[in-house]
Amino acid sequence: MKFSSSEERARALGKMKIPSLLIGLSIPSIIAMLTNAIYNLVDAFFIGRIGTSAMGAIAIAFPIFNLIGAVGLTYGVGGASYVSRLLGAGDKEQADRAASTAFFTSLATGIAFTILGLTFLDPLLKAFGATETIMEYAREYTMVIIMGSILNMMNMTMNNLVRAEGNAPRFMMAMVSGALLNVALDPLFIFGFGMGVVGAALATVISQSVSTMILLEYYLRKKSYTRLSIKLYRFSLHIYGEIFKIGLPTFLRQFLSSFSVALLNNAAAVYGDHAVASVGITMRVLMLGMMVLFGYGQAFQPVTGYNYGAKNYSRIFEALKFSLIVTTAFAIVFGIAGMVFPGMIINIFSDDPKVIEIGSQALRAVSIFFPTFGFVLTFNYLFQGMGKGLSAGILSMAKQGIFLIPAVITLPRIFGLNGVIYAQTVADFFTLFVAGILAIRAIKKLRIESRSQVADGRAG
Repeated sequence: MKFSSSEERARALGKMKIPSLLIGLSIPSIIAMLTNAIYNLVDAFFIGRIGTSAMGAIAIAFPIFNLIGAVGLTYGVGGASYVSRLLGAGDKEQADRAASTAFFTSLATGIAFTILGLTFLDPLLKAFGATETIMEYAREYTMVIIMGSILNMMNMTMNNLVRAEGNAPRFMMAMVSGALLNVALDPLFIFGFGMGVVGAALATVISQSVSTMILLEYYLRKKSYTRLSIKLYRFSLHIYGEIFKIGLPTFLRQFLSSFSVALLNNAAAVYGDHAVASVGITMRVLMLGMMVLFGYGQAFQPVTGYNYGAKNYSRIFEALKFSLIVTTAFAIVFGIAGMVFPGMIINIFSDDPKVIEIGSQALRAVSIFFPTFGFVLTFNYLFQGMGKGLSAGILSMAKQGIFLIPAVITLPRIFGLNGVIYAQTVADFFTLFVAGILAIRAIKKLRIESRSQVADGRAG
C-alpha cells in the first residue's frame, strides 16, 4: 500500500476496504515477525553445531530475552493501543504526547534493566534452570544479550508505535534488515572468528542496533505522522494509566511466559541437558508459527483501535470475522505440520538421537491445540485495540500463568518427563474455554454499543 503522506496512511485505517487493509498491513508485519523467528532458529541451528550444552544455554537465555522484550512491549503495545484510539478520535496532539512518553520511559527502563541484569546475572541464570555444564555457555551468551537490552526495548516500543499509525512497511524494514544481518553475522562470528556462543550473542546485538537506527531515522527525519520529542514527554497519570492498562497485561503475559519456560527448563534439567535442549528447540519452532500470527495480529490491532475510537463498529465486526478465518486456517496447517513431521523438524537443529526423540514428542504435544491459537490471539488483539485491559490481561495470563504454571509444577511429579512435555497441551485446553467465554461477552458488548449508536443517530 502506497500513500502520499503519513496522515493519509493513518486515515486509511478507517476508510480502506477491510480485506485489502488487513492484507496490506499484515504482510509486512508477518514478514518482519517471521524473519525475526527465523533468525532465532538460525541462532539455534549454528549453536547446535557447538554441542548439546551450548544448545541448552540458549534455551536458558530464551526466556530472559523474552523478558527484556516484554518490558519494551509494555510501553510499545500499551502506547500503540492508546495512540491508535487517539488518532481514530482525531486527537493528534495527545497522540504525540502519548508516543513520546512511551518511548522515553522505555529508554530509561532499558538503562536500569541493563545495570540490574549484569549485577545479578548468575542468580538469574540459576533461577532460569542453568545446570553446571550449561552455566559457562549461558553466562557468556546472556551477558552480551543483557548489554544490548536497551536496544531490544527501544525496538519493541518503536515498532508498535510505528504500527499504530499504519506504517507496517517501516516496521518490516527495521525487523528484516536486523534479522538478515544477524543471519549473515552468526556463522562469521561463531565459526569464522571462533567466538562460539559469544559470537552469536554479539551478532544479535549488532543486528538490533541496525533496527534501532532505521526506526530512529523515521522519527528524527520527521517521516512519521506522530512525533517523538523529549519536549512532548509528560509525567501524566492519565497517559501512563492508558499505557499500562494494555501494556501491563502484555508484560504479565510475557513475564509469565518467561517464568513458565524457566519452570520447564528446571523440570527438564532433572532429565539432563538433552531434555533442556529439546525444550529449547521446541519453543523456538513453536515461536515460528506464533510469530506469523503475532504479525497478523499486529496489523489487526491498530485497525480495531482506530475504528473503535471512531465508533465505526461495522468495520470492527468485518475485521474480526476476516481475521478469525485467516488466523485459524494458518494455525491448522502449522499444527498439522508439527504433528506429522516432528522428527524431521527437530533433526534440523540437532543430530543427537536423544534430543530428536524427546523433541519430537514435545513438538507433537504443543501442536495438538495450536489450531485454536488463531482464535485466542485474534480476540486478545481485539481487546488490546479496544483498550479492554482486564479482558486482555485475563486472556494473556490464562495460558502462561493461570494454567501453565500449575501444570508445570504438578504434572512432572506425577508423569515424569511426559508431564514436562504435555504441560503446555493441558494449559492450551483450558485457555480455549476462557477465550470462548471472553469472546462471547465481547461480541455481545460490541453489538449493544453498535445498536446504541444507531438509536442515537435516529434520535438525532
